Amino acid sequence: MGCMRYLSEAHLRGFERYKYSSIDTSFLSVYVMHPLWNYLVKFVPKWLAPNVLTFVGFLMTVVNFILIAYYDWSFDAANSENGNTVPAWVWTVAAINILIYYNLDGMDGKQARRTGTSGPLGELFDHGLDSYSAALIPIYLFSLFGSHDLPPIRMFFVIWNVFLNFYLTHVEKYNTGVMFLPWGYDFTMWGVSGMLFLATVFGPEIYRFDIYGFTMANMFEFVLIGSGMVSSHPIIARNIYLSYKNKTGKMRPMWEMLRPFFAFVWLFVITLIWSFFSRNNVINLEPRILWILYGTIFSNIACRLIVAQMSDMRCDAFNVLMWPLAATVGVCCFPYYEKVFDTDLTPDIERWILEGLTIFSTLAHWHYGYGVVSEMCDHFQIRCFKVRTSSSQSGSDSTQKLLQNNNKIKTLKSH
Repeated sequence: MGCMRYLSEAHLRGFERYKYSSIDTSFLSVYVMHPLWNYLVKFVPKWLAPNVLTFVGFLMTVVNFILIAYYDWSFDAANSENGNTVPAWVWTVAAINILIYYNLDGMDGKQARRTGTSGPLGELFDHGLDSYSAALIPIYLFSLFGSHDLPPIRMFFVIWNVFLNFYLTHVEKYNTGVMFLPWGYDFTMWGVSGMLFLATVFGPEIYRFDIYGFTMANMFEFVLIGSGMVSSHPIIARNIYLSYKNKTGKMRPMWEMLRPFFAFVWLFVITLIWSFFSRNNVINLEPRILWILYGTIFSNIACRLIVAQMSDMRCDAFNVLMWPLAATVGVCCFPYYEKVFDTDLTPDIERWILEGLTIFSTLAHWHYGYGVVSEMCDHFQIRCFKVRTSSSQSGSDSTQKLLQNNNKIKTLKSH
């Protein structure tokens, strides 16, 4: 990565000491999915690196985003008088891809243990890509309801609820040292896939009826937000509390315990200001690009937190990608643009600014991810997408022994 490095020597030493610790109490996961994954992973070739499974699964969520965006860029297909104009097969493909992503995400760790390649890189790679998927997956469902039943400003809060549920799990691990796998994840993946399959069978119109003004979109918001408040947030708070009470966690001071929230809250506030106070109502102008921008910066914040927790380092209180975001919000929400450029901030100009910032943030995030993975591969002398086979290891060991024996013989002859 040239002269730019993202991991310090302290980070790398922390990764060397890192040991994965997790607790999974979901009956769906423990009694159904794990036995299924243990069976399915037997059919995966041992030469296939677990990170390949992780990356292929992530690509399925990207394919879904591109496919649905092609047919419903502005979330208005469901608002058509002729019903949702997205072809039925698109929902089928999206539902299958979600299940592929979910199952590969469950099998990659088992493949790592089968191939003897378990390590911090695999976990970081897995959770880092999951943080990106957390932004992509809710966007699929927005096309089922359309902007009429689920206006973009409400989409904003749905997206941020998903961000919060994902982020809290890693804040919990940052303070406790243990990954408590959330119950809601398994049910959410099956729920999303089921909703997409229903759209194939009955058409998306099934999500358009209401009862006394209470729509299916309202039900979706209520279940999504309520499930986190009931099944996730109190349990996370309790686990952190018990780690302090029983002295089993990191035992950080109060402000250090809360430090992961600083960057998260800063991002929420900045995006909230732009969503509400944009002079061209950008949230209705280009909601899909806006969600990608917010999701990209969120993923960068989450990845840096994951790096900090795994290397046992102090996490960032502010993210560097929020500086250009804050500057953009200042230009688009307050009358500085006209004073500097002596012209009005038209909708097209704000759209170009949004698109440019999204491209910049995406490339910067990709550079960060590639840099971190490359630095870890160099340090641990491994390859991200290749399994170091036992034969090559034994071959290299025998070669080293042969060289040592030859050196010994030469030494004896010289004497």
